[in-house]
Amino acid sequence: MSIDRLQAAIQAKSFVCVGLDPRLEWLPTEGTVSERLFDFNRQMIDATYDLAACFKLQIAFYEAHGLAGLKAYHQTIQYAKERDCLVIGDIKRGDIDSTAQAYAQAHFSGDFEVDWVTLNPYMGYDTLMPYLPYLQDHQKGIFVLVRTSNPGAKDIEYQWVDGQPLYLKVADDLAKLAQDYLGESGASNIGFVLGGTQVEDISALRQRYQQIPFLIPGYGAQGADPRAVRDYLGNQGHSIVNASRSIIYAFRDYPDGEERMGYYARQALEQMIATIERA
Repeated sequence: MSIDRLQAAIQAKSFVCVGLDPRLEWLPTEGTVSERLFDFNRQMIDATYDLAACFKLQIAFYEAHGLAGLKAYHQTIQYAKERDCLVIGDIKRGDIDSTAQAYAQAHFSGDFEVDWVTLNPYMGYDTLMPYLPYLQDHQKGIFVLVRTSNPGAKDIEYQWVDGQPLYLKVADDLAKLAQDYLGESGASNIGFVLGGTQVEDISALRQRYQQIPFLIPGYGAQGADPRAVRDYLGNQGHSIVNASRSIIYAFRDYPDGEERMGYYARQALEQMIATIERA
């Protein structure tokens, strides 16, 4: 199961997921658009693959550049796989059954095939169903948005429903579904996205959903507290914290940055791991 592979990677490497979200305006200017995007990602993977549990690609940063960007997206996925690394497609899809079937096929097979995807459940749980056959039959996993770190999360996720915030109702419902997709370790191939900057009831959430892997965005540039992240991770060994800008753009703080992009990314990753472990 994909969760077992993720746990093995966490144990062998670390609890950090490196986000590959390339901004063209911050990259070296030589080459075509697809070459610039992929070459940057290749350097980031080469510098961090032995320390990162996985890599997360936010597809919008590639879609923004049309076919050239999607070519780089595909190349990056393939290159990470050659390094025997797990890849999360941060696609945040959520749509009706027939459309969701097409999305699932697109991202769990073919040119854009990844190991995990992120999904948005707030249109209804039927939007998740087409992905579920891939969890058992094709060794895939899904991270579902539950409580996000953006300010507007309170507009919907914190609305009171059945005596509790909506995000807790969603989490409870998903936790029941997750029981049907457990790996050998007892953890599920259905995980939650929980924003690292939202610190309410962290210990209670971790205790309440012990079999659920958490994907925790918000560390670094978004300002998540290391202690809060440590509490989110817990001691189950199946959750990951994502950092993108604070790692892949660390080079921008140094005069020789463009010549040593990989070096500064690795340095930032090592510092991040040490900071969270000490928290």
